Amino acid sequence: MNNKAKKPIKPIYIISDSVGGTGLKITSAVLAQFPNLQSSEIKRFPFVTESGQIEDILADAKVEQALIVSTLVNKELIAFINNFTKKIGLRHVDLMTPLTSCIEEQYQEKSLQEPGALHKLDSSYFNRVSAMEFAVRYDDGKDPKGFQKADIVILGVSRTSKTPLSMYLANLGYKVANLPIIPEARVPEELFKISPKRIIGLTTEASTLANIRQSRLASLGLKSSSLYSDRQRIQEELAYASDLFEQLGVLTINVENRSIEETAVLVEEYYRENFQLAFNHLI
Repeated sequence: MNNKAKKPIKPIYIISDSVGGTGLKITSAVLAQFPNLQSSEIKRFPFVTESGQIEDILADAKVEQALIVSTLVNKELIAFINNFTKKIGLRHVDLMTPLTSCIEEQYQEKSLQEPGALHKLDSSYFNRVSAMEFAVRYDDGKDPKGFQKADIVILGVSRTSKTPLSMYLANLGYKVANLPIIPEARVPEELFKISPKRIIGLTTEASTLANIRQSRLASLGLKSSSLYSDRQRIQEELAYASDLFEQLGVLTINVENRSIEETAVLVEEYYRENFQLAFNHLI
């Protein structure tokens, strides 16, 4: 076991002309690659559109010797930060300009330089809201009639992450319904009326599922000796689900050691391949 003390680091300032989510996600992803660094305080400064705001932020950053990360699209403001940080001895990482310049040169097209273009209340935004409402309405097999309205139908035994995956995909704009697979329950006839290319079956290892279910029972204050977490019972459930997936002719994804995001990528790629979508719904 490594008991080495983690190295403390200075704060990180994220300056954005929109909400700052892009900078936060990228910075957090990069920091995850440095386990020996102590968790850094990340300060987000959204909706920065004037040089005066930047001066105030950088004055505080100088005191804390912070690392500056920006996701600005206005070239004048970016240049202002570059010059100001050099003057006061701070390091600045501009996340937007390199890729923007590359795309402009590659495709001979000028960028909008419009703050918040990603988050406009356009049709894609309302599509995502509608998809979230759809996922809630047709979660956990509440109404099988929703299967024929869904872009994607997710099947799996209990605790295979059907609901979290449905909500994640809904946030990308997909209308997703899900159904728990139980050997004693009748499979809705609606499931056989839709294209198998719209159906995804989730599976995992019995031992992992047993541990997850035992933890679930413990969190509810129930005994772990329940049939719900019995290894033999779980193997029977998984075998039944596997037979059903084969009968339906659907893609089966093993979620063992996969995050929700990783599983969602596989689902989305499969959906796009079958329905010839150039991009996902997220804008």
